[in-house]
Formats: sequence, C-alpha cells, structure tokens
Amino acid sequence: MSPTWWGVIGTSVVAFTFKYLGHSVPRKYLEHPRVLRVNALIPVALLSALVAVQTFTEKTKVMIDHRSAGLAVAILALALKAPFPVVVIAAALVSAGTYHFT
Repeated sequence: MSPTWWGVIGTSVVAFTFKYLGHSVPRKYLEHPRVLRVNALIPVALLSALVAVQTFTEKTKVMIDHRSAGLAVAILALALKAPFPVVVIAAALVSAGTYHFT
C-alpha cells in the first residue's frame, strides 16, 4: 500500500475519532458561556481565513490581482449595509471587469 493511502486512512481514522469523542462530551461543558462564545467565533475565523487565502494567493505565491478589487467592493458594500445578493453581484462584476480590462 502506498504512503498516500496510509495518510488517507490515518486521517479518516483521526477525523472519525474526533467526531465520536465530540458526541461524548457532557452537555454541561458544551453549555459553558466561554465555550459558547468561542464556538460562535470559529466559523467567522475559518471563513475569514479562507477568503484571505483564496484572494491573496496563487499556488505558493502571494499576489494582488482582480480578486482584491472584488473583495474591496464587497467590504464597501457590507459597510454600506447592502443586501447579501447585492454584495456578491457587485464583487463579482468588479472582479470580472478588472480581470477583463487588465
């Protein structure tokens, strides 16, 4: 068996173990105010990291390109309290326009 398959199997076992252990945690620990605050922030942090990586990197290089313009417009639209579909469409149009004209 190749090392890649050992990695896939090992990662699967670890993921299953963590998921199983997560269901075994007593409710009193999960309802602690600090745990609830941290759990509320985890998706925001992960999504922010994903947006940063997808916007400013290309393979192994840090780059600033048309995606940065789209992100800037999205941030501006959010600051102006635009509805989410407007934010997405505006960012996509600006990103596409910048890509097309550069």
